[in-house]
Amino acid sequence: MSQAIAAYVHYLAIFALFALLSIEHILFKLPLDLPRARSLVITDRAYGICAVLVLLSGAARVLWFGKGSTYYLHNSLFHAKVGLFVLVALLSIGPTVRFISWGSALKAGVVPAVSERQGQWLTWAIRLELLLLILIPLCAVLFARGYGNAS
Repeated sequence: MSQAIAAYVHYLAIFALFALLSIEHILFKLPLDLPRARSLVITDRAYGICAVLVLLSGAARVLWFGKGSTYYLHNSLFHAKVGLFVLVALLSIGPTVRFISWGSALKAGVVPAVSERQGQWLTWAIRLELLLLILIPLCAVLFARGYGNAS
């Protein structure tokens, strides 16, 4: 039963992660207004929490509830999957830092200043994160069917 719960938490967190990043993409349009800026900050926090949940539940599955760490660590698609997740995490640092920097302006009831160039960069960073997130389940599906094993 615990194996099923770990898998369920992992999948649910992945779905939430993708949904929250999609919401960020929809919310981030220039010019910003105060309600959308506040929503972006809240959404990004939830996104970070889901990313940690994906990481922890995935680690639990590898270490305790899956086929054993040896099985996973000898598969190139598992490494690709983890690598993509790390890349998405690194890409998300920029938008997250930007959203956190809005804190004082939002507390003062002021719309954060975002230049056109910063807006384009944030939009493309979010889009690239979404694209890379889409590739992770492909790695997982192929991995689950035995591809990528070191022979």
